[in-house]
Amino acid sequence: MFFMLGLIPDLAILRDEAVRKGNKLKAMIYAPMALAWRGTNHQWVHYMRGYLIFAAIATPLVFSVHSIVSWDFAMANTPGWHTTIFPPYFVAGAIFSGLAMVITLCIPLRKIFKLEDYITMENFEGMSKMIILTSCIVFYAYLIEFFVAWYSGNKYEYDQFLYRATGDYAFFYWTMMFCNGIVPHALWFKKIRNNLVILFIISLLINVGMRFERFNIIVISLSKEFE
Repeated sequence: MFFMLGLIPDLAILRDEAVRKGNKLKAMIYAPMALAWRGTNHQWVHYMRGYLIFAAIATPLVFSVHSIVSWDFAMANTPGWHTTIFPPYFVAGAIFSGLAMVITLCIPLRKIFKLEDYITMENFEGMSKMIILTSCIVFYAYLIEFFVAWYSGNKYEYDQFLYRATGDYAFFYWTMMFCNGIVPHALWFKKIRNNLVILFIISLLINVGMRFERFNIIVISLSKEFE
């Protein structure tokens, strides 16, 4: 519903364009989807209010969904999963990878469809700064996991994290650490934040790192449980 609400003004434009060109089929398709949108001031006031309400509902939904998923892992006794750090770790990781994916999609779309007036450099600046923040949180979680595993006194938990860093899948672990913990700090420099080519490459590396994070959590933990 949140997605469809945002499309209403655009669907109304497509409806009006179909009517102007005399394309009755397209007009019949777009007319009910546009919900009688005329672009009046009264409609815009209610539209913005409704959009704000949906955004307010969607924000806590993100936190709740990732918290629930993280507790699904944490309630298991599998080494590498049984930890209470997962909820903030998963939420920060979701924001982190989500922003990287938005940048990955927006940069080519901005160029292809000439949306420079709509997707501005200020937008990329803001997303880059948020990536720096969430990268610090995620990288801190990576490091604190080792401390928690050692401090817990659980041999299997500690061996699990040593295996991630030195075992058969060490390449995936260190790639994750590099892509998610080191690469994003290049964004501290304004010249890099304003260079869309480099920013695009960084966003791709973050996407790779987050994919390997899931591999590390799921596959490696299941490949070596209580050994």
